[in-house]
Amino acid sequence: MINVANEECETMCGLTADSWEHRPLACAPKTILRDYRLLGPETVCPSWVAASNYWCQVSQMKTLLRHVWREWLRPALFCAVVVFPFKSVIADWNYVPTGSMKPTILEGDFVFINKLAYDLKVPFTTRHLATWNDPQRGEIVVFYSPQDGMRLVKRVVGLPGDTVELRNERLYVNGSAISYSSLDANVSADLTLEEKNHAIFAQEQLGDRAHAVMALPECAALRTFQPVHVPVGSYFVMGDNRDNSNDSRFWGFVPRSQILGEAKAIVISADLAHYAKPRLARFFSGLK
Repeated sequence: MINVANEECETMCGLTADSWEHRPLACAPKTILRDYRLLGPETVCPSWVAASNYWCQVSQMKTLLRHVWREWLRPALFCAVVVFPFKSVIADWNYVPTGSMKPTILEGDFVFINKLAYDLKVPFTTRHLATWNDPQRGEIVVFYSPQDGMRLVKRVVGLPGDTVELRNERLYVNGSAISYSSLDANVSADLTLEEKNHAIFAQEQLGDRAHAVMALPECAALRTFQPVHVPVGSYFVMGDNRDNSNDSRFWGFVPRSQILGEAKAIVISADLAHYAKPRLARFFSGLK
């Protein structure tokens, strides 16, 4: 170890023997501490001052990183490990940006999805671990579109083995006409005045479910198609807004493996036409 006189210490770094007593050497390398404690401050080369400052900064950085890890990163990682698999396997919500399911689901609705309604899947995949039920006619399902892989929300119209037909807006399933009745005006209360004046509303009975549908007579739409047979392991789905829905009429059937779960309720809703004004009456309301 190089010995340096106190006068030279003062010249090189402005430190005296007394000031060395108060330097924060606790964060310096062990060799510096050893020489400082055994031989005295006058034997420690002042050239180590820069090294001592460096190690102090390293120690402070390590302390900061430990704080960030404990207070921010570790809790965030724990939440991600718990929340993301939960959303993938058990329950999730789906934002609806279009009006294809009007008047049941509106633009700006956030729909709750029960992903355990039909089966249990491997997280982040569509691979089934166990299956205990299948979608039924009239249920609203969330699935990956066979057309482009986007996540869609539609209503099940045809089950595997069914024959589905549409004649001038009226559905026929297995040769039998689906019944229609008048719709309660409250169901369409959140639609715009223009939609109320130009649309035709009805209540459709699909299986055990009675639900709202609407038609837009002034729009060009596919209102009639010949009978189609739903293959095994697939489903025929349609939007409740029959004249403004991109559904099985255009891109075919939905494989059972691509159905993620059942849409059960509206969690929150925002009116996109009025600066995302909350539609409080739709909060936490069930879907039919």
